[in-house]
Amino acid sequence: MKRLRLIGSLDLKVVGIALAVLLVWPGVARSQSWQPLQNQPPFGASNALLLTDGTVMVQQSGGADWWRLTPDANGNYVNGTWSQLASLPSGYSPLYYASAVLPDGRVIVEGGEYNLYAPAWSAQGAIYDPTANTWTSVAPPSGWYSIGDAPSVVLADGHFMLGNCCTAESALFDPTTLTWTVTGRGKADNNNEEGWTLLPDGSVLAIDANNTSDLTYAERYMPISGAWISAGSTLVKLDDTDADGSQSHELGPAVLRPDGTVFATGATGHTAIYNAKKNTWAPGPDFPDLAGEGQLDIADGPACLLPSGRVLVAASPRVFQGDIHFFEFDGTSLTEVSATPNAPYEPSYVGRMLLLPTGQILFTDGSGDAEIYTSGGSPKAAWAPTIKSAPRAVSPGGSYTLSGTRLNGLSQGAAYGDDAQAATNYPLVRITNRATGHVFYSRTHDHSSMGVASSGEVSTLFDVPADQELGASDLVVVANGIPSRPIKVTVTGGQ
Repeated sequence: MKRLRLIGSLDLKVVGIALAVLLVWPGVARSQSWQPLQNQPPFGASNALLLTDGTVMVQQSGGADWWRLTPDANGNYVNGTWSQLASLPSGYSPLYYASAVLPDGRVIVEGGEYNLYAPAWSAQGAIYDPTANTWTSVAPPSGWYSIGDAPSVVLADGHFMLGNCCTAESALFDPTTLTWTVTGRGKADNNNEEGWTLLPDGSVLAIDANNTSDLTYAERYMPISGAWISAGSTLVKLDDTDADGSQSHELGPAVLRPDGTVFATGATGHTAIYNAKKNTWAPGPDFPDLAGEGQLDIADGPACLLPSGRVLVAASPRVFQGDIHFFEFDGTSLTEVSATPNAPYEPSYVGRMLLLPTGQILFTDGSGDAEIYTSGGSPKAAWAPTIKSAPRAVSPGGSYTLSGTRLNGLSQGAAYGDDAQAATNYPLVRITNRATGHVFYSRTHDHSSMGVASSGEVSTLFDVPADQELGASDLVVVANGIPSRPIKVTVTGGQ
């Protein structure tokens, strides 16, 4: 089980960490940058989720309260403003839990390693309706007494798959009926500390966190059969588990890249690369062993796919120790990039990453400092969504259908070790008025698929906001920070 967590908005593991000097690694890239939000959160900002209307929903660390970050009129999140949302149901204030944005645009939160700042391995859950700004409690799967810091994923067919943190059990949630169905036969180990990665064929990759051998093994969940099958050995040990089963059992995030490989990180300093097409593994680059600090690793911690295809990761030394170092992985090597102001004092697990529609990354760490990362590089044209069918005239308050390819992107986007999911593999619709340059996001919902890297056509509904400006405009679909080519639409005054 895991370490102590919070006092207010400060993590107990951070207390007592000596102030460190940020070491500059010789390979630090210079084109990347961090920017603090102009309006910093008036709370300790932790888990962040991208709503389908382009706003960001952020939890007060370990609390019941949630806040909304709204970009400015030009779609700039650095200049965004905060407003408070509804709080979770009474008695439910989780820390380290499962979460996802569902195909209908609602948000589900399940479990909690801590509740009300006390160790709980909670089986509570709730679902948020952004149109009504209300939370509704969700009962756990039948017979489950714990969910805790659980893995989760939205499958291609829209079902929310959830693991029990402390057993090998898993279940599927139907967002329409709010009911659970047992699934996941044949899991080789329990789900403790494991994360799940959605693959292009609709299967789910799990890297086992409870190995007692010198290697780490992996499994794939097959939705058609509802069973787990072997995905082989990672060839290097990623989980922090000794032969006697001791240590933390931690893993780092595993991110699917546009070339179909998964970059998997570990609590041992090693990384591994999984070829989803060939079902094979290869060792990846090790994180550096820094003089005076020790071996860097990701024993829980965030990573996020950049529009360029590189992966931004946060690593810190010696499992849970302070001084985060940020790296970009380009498919072959790790290059250190600049760090956030709080990085010298924090271990990787306090960090959260969210991929924004601008292609930037929002980083939160449980404090009142939220930062946005802008990287160099650009996506390949083939990675962008393509609009096949869309209306050429829309009206404020109207609801419409749009279809195209790659509307869900090529990856879930963000990842974490096991207990802070923030996937963004769903389409956003952005309409920009040509005269003013003002940016408006239509709320999307009821996507026909949630699969990643799909070649098939996908449709979504979108609701034009009531304050959408009239006149000639450009409409794009955005998936994981990559926009489609714009199409011209006219916003008229009547539906």
